[in-house]
Amino acid sequence: MGLPNGGRRRTPGLRREEVAQLAGVGATWYTWLEQGRDVRASLEVLEALARALRLTTAERTHLILLGRGEEVPPCKPPRERVPPSIRRLVESLGPGPAYVLGRRWDYLAWNRPMEAVFSWKPTRDPLSRNHVWQMFMEPSRRELMPDWANGTRLLVAKFRADSARNLGDPAFEELIGALLSASPEFGKLWNKHEVAGISDGRKELEHPVVGRLEFEHAVFRHAEISEQRLVLYTPTCEHDTPAKLERLLELEADLEPLALSG
Repeated sequence: MGLPNGGRRRTPGLRREEVAQLAGVGATWYTWLEQGRDVRASLEVLEALARALRLTTAERTHLILLGRGEEVPPCKPPRERVPPSIRRLVESLGPGPAYVLGRRWDYLAWNRPMEAVFSWKPTRDPLSRNHVWQMFMEPSRRELMPDWANGTRLLVAKFRADSARNLGDPAFEELIGALLSASPEFGKLWNKHEVAGISDGRKELEHPVVGRLEFEHAVFRHAEISEQRLVLYTPTCEHDTPAKLERLLELEADLEPLALSG
């Protein structure tokens, strides 16, 4: 938390004085608040306490309900950004697809093989940059995955686990509402209430141009921004995947000048 070492502690965690210091309030006043005395905390002070204690969205809402007896609109998280160094790293990775997913599973950074293998280009529509939306609403993704049904079931279970850590987040609620309205298949899986953790493994894809591809799939979390994860697809030797990837990227490079001139 950036505080100086306070010496030996009888119990883990912050002392009252330290919480008060981080929130910018008086230690005596904060003690009275903890003790449930008849003090009327302002919304600004409770927001400062929520930031100091690094509360989740649900915990922040609960704190304000306890402190003021009223609910407030959920706060909008700041726009997610990938550090420039990470963006450059991802863009230079190859030969397999690589991309960074954000808190809501939006694509934040990616490389050329990702665009080529998944036949994907970002548009102005924010939903076009969302991994879950693409899996259910983009027909080419379904055709790309030989085992789409099992793959999407696991994907929804993982996404539900992440959404539970962001209860009340308007961005999550907007995305989930859009998916429920647009995709009966997503709705059916969502209503199963299954959860799963992030896992590595192998991915087989059936590309419409070069045929069957196989990758080793791995996920890495950012040490300082834990909500962002780097997803890597490493080509295996099965189905002549490295050579097919090279040919696919060459084809993409040949098509780019035509697209620009058109």
